[in-house]
Amino acid sequence: MTPVRVGVFGLLGSGNLGNDGSLEAVLGYLRAEHPGAAVDALCGGPEAVTARYGIPATRLHWYRREYRTASRAGAVAGKGLGKLVDVLRTAAWVRRHDVVIVPGMGVLEATLPLRPWGFPYSLFLLCVTGRLLGTPVALVGVGAGAIRDRPTRALVRWSARLAAYRSYRDAQSRDAMREMGVDTARDEVHPDLAFSLPTPPAPPAGPPGLVCVGVMAFHGGNDDRARAEEIHRRYLDGTIRFVRAMVEDGRPVRLLTGDDVDATVVAAILGAVDSPLVTAAETASLADLTKEMAAADAAVAIRYHNLICALKAGTPVLAVTYAAKSEALMAQMGLAEYCHPAREVDADRLLEQFRELEKRSAELRRTLAERNEDAVRRLDHQFTALTAALFPTTTPTSRKAP
Repeated sequence: MTPVRVGVFGLLGSGNLGNDGSLEAVLGYLRAEHPGAAVDALCGGPEAVTARYGIPATRLHWYRREYRTASRAGAVAGKGLGKLVDVLRTAAWVRRHDVVIVPGMGVLEATLPLRPWGFPYSLFLLCVTGRLLGTPVALVGVGAGAIRDRPTRALVRWSARLAAYRSYRDAQSRDAMREMGVDTARDEVHPDLAFSLPTPPAPPAGPPGLVCVGVMAFHGGNDDRARAEEIHRRYLDGTIRFVRAMVEDGRPVRLLTGDDVDATVVAAILGAVDSPLVTAAETASLADLTKEMAAADAAVAIRYHNLICALKAGTPVLAVTYAAKSEALMAQMGLAEYCHPAREVDADRLLEQFRELEKRSAELRRTLAERNEDAVRRLDHQFTALTAALFPTTTPTSRKAP
């Protein structure tokens, strides 16, 4: 029999560990239940995806500088031409597949700065060509949110409508799409795909009192462009004050990132807090992040998938939240009261919340163990539903919980 041809699509291999973790989860599902499938990707970093996951990959955009600001006439013309060329490139790629999967990621939200002609346009091209060519497109475990910008909102709404299958990583994502005019009656909600990844072996215990601090080059979202630098400065100053307070208590601090762009924040903290107690981890995957979190007594984190890594490791974590998705995640895992606003970081309150978190450490670790088991069970159902929707003529093999 001709193998089922499966395409995976997204900003994958571009330096964001959360996006790559979602891809890894879907590849694990395909290899376990549909081992004969021929899989390739249309993505942001094709070389990285091929090197790491061993699948063929094609560059998402014809114009190589798509995500750089175009200030010169030549760059503007190149971007414009690229949009036209990408119509043909996307259609040709979709035509070669029986099914296309968009694995997780916040593809239906604009919680971080986003232009409509960037990824929303690419996703729209995927979904409309999928519908026209008869190739089902599945948005699997994705994040969504209310979008004010009209062009972006329209592209996201039509992408969702044209997709053959949709599931979400939290209930509020489904609610947001319903409010944007998408019929979500048959759409399901499951935990984030990253919870299905194998849990790394327990690492050696870290230094006594170790605190992991996940950082982010945070400047607010689409609606915060006018005060982006103010937001960033307040977040950075609050984080530096927190790290300095930990050092004054004699506690080692491990800085973690979730995207290549976060390196500037790490450098700023190391420059401001000159102490051998503060170190930075080099992580290349969610498994690496999870191992780092598992070695800590407690954590503070801002990126969504850094939070997931701490929660998956069973480490009590205080969330510095920039979007409702993080608050929803913390509520799902039993830590709803341990959230702090990223746009209005108050170092004194952050420290107070962190100390309250640590007082309940033993209790919260038991809660996280229970919630993690439930998340794995619910994701088994997600993958069963996905097989029924996309591979109805195949017989899946049995999956084993990680």
